[in-house]
Amino acid sequence: MANLTFYGATEGVTGSSYILETGGKTILLDCGLFQGSREEEKANKQAFQFEVKKIDAVVLSHAHLDHSGRLPKLVADGYSGPLYMTDPTSELLEVMLKDAASLQQRDTEWENKRRRRAGKKEIEPTYTIEDVEAALALCDGSSYGYRREIVDGVEICFRDAGHILGSSIVEIFITEDGVEKKLVFSGDLGNSCAALLRDPDIVEDADVLLLESTYGDRNHKPMDETLKEFEDIITEASENGGNIMIPSFAVGRTQEIIFRLGELYQKGILRHQAVYLDSPMAIAVTEIYHRYQNVYNTEDAAALQQGKVGSLHTFLPVLRYSTSTEESMALNKIEAGSIIIAGSGMCTGGRIRHHFKHNLWRRNAHVIIVGYQAMGTPGRALVDGAKVFRLGGEKIAVNATIHTLGGFSAHASQSQLVDWIKHFNKPHPRLFLIHGEAEAKIALKECLAGEGWSAEIPRNSESITF
Repeated sequence: MANLTFYGATEGVTGSSYILETGGKTILLDCGLFQGSREEEKANKQAFQFEVKKIDAVVLSHAHLDHSGRLPKLVADGYSGPLYMTDPTSELLEVMLKDAASLQQRDTEWENKRRRRAGKKEIEPTYTIEDVEAALALCDGSSYGYRREIVDGVEICFRDAGHILGSSIVEIFITEDGVEKKLVFSGDLGNSCAALLRDPDIVEDADVLLLESTYGDRNHKPMDETLKEFEDIITEASENGGNIMIPSFAVGRTQEIIFRLGELYQKGILRHQAVYLDSPMAIAVTEIYHRYQNVYNTEDAAALQQGKVGSLHTFLPVLRYSTSTEESMALNKIEAGSIIIAGSGMCTGGRIRHHFKHNLWRRNAHVIIVGYQAMGTPGRALVDGAKVFRLGGEKIAVNATIHTLGGFSAHASQSQLVDWIKHFNKPHPRLFLIHGEAEAKIALKECLAGEGWSAEIPRNSESITF
């Protein structure tokens, strides 16, 4: 019998982590950071709930930090085996983990300054750049559709999840006593209306299915309506002279927004003087996206070629990269006519907060929220109508107009999740809903019940056998 234990993304969206035990081997599926409130993020510094040195292999669904962000800590705590993932994921992981380590080092230094003044014991970062380098040395990438053995009796195959570059649906084939069982982990399924990437691959059979439920309680606005609203916001801001700020995740969402702005530019609609991508990490990721155009969907790849361009940057000629701190600070002098894309996506850190300080209080400014905002994050507070944005000890009045465009989400909506799962053959696999707030999972469970599915919602540390 195989044993599966749920260690993350059970009571929320983040912290993806599952342990599979079979035939005396132990496999870790994802190793993600917990993100959200400070209380939730405390879990990142705590010891793992499983024995690290017993793990034989790690399988990673994709590069987002809520799925990969604790890999360096895993290595620092004694793991030295292979890390299996797709080839694009291995490239993105280098950018994301190094950035995370840098931010942790900076935040730790600031905290230790306060602690020294208060006579308190200093703290250590969750992991260092040396831990990141050690983790990256273990990466073992492969292509979509390639079935390979990772330990005796266990094979994996990555399928395109269409969520971000390199994201995968993970198929795990387990053979015990000559009998094969199959576990499927959806990873994060992509929004089939999103730009650039292909729709999630169809999977038709499994014994056990782990299904994400981030948007299990809602459907996205139709993409044509979202694009029209996006165009209207851009036009309005152009007419009233305000800057537009777009807090965006460096991987996936940023590239989608650049492409959509490029479409407006190619149509002659975009009248802003410049679009600034103010994120060294997002810039690096955009260049990686350029190298993997072979996984783009046919329609959007053709649009790039019809414009006689080979990259997102040249598709949007007014795009400007801001890499240094000095270039970022120089944007403060621009009071109107610019679009600023910066991280972090949930406004928990990064350069977007710096731009909020100089723009949120302006009545002609606009903020476009284009991604999921977890409970307890500053981005969620803006979506929920906060009148004040707290930046350190300073309070910034929120006079800017806040727009929420859920149609740009990189996650599948409720109807898309249901459409995807309908392809599974009967008898249905045993189904577990993960990666969602409680309301989202309950809503999806009820919706799937109407389609003849019986879904389970696991608790943290709960184990099942199959």
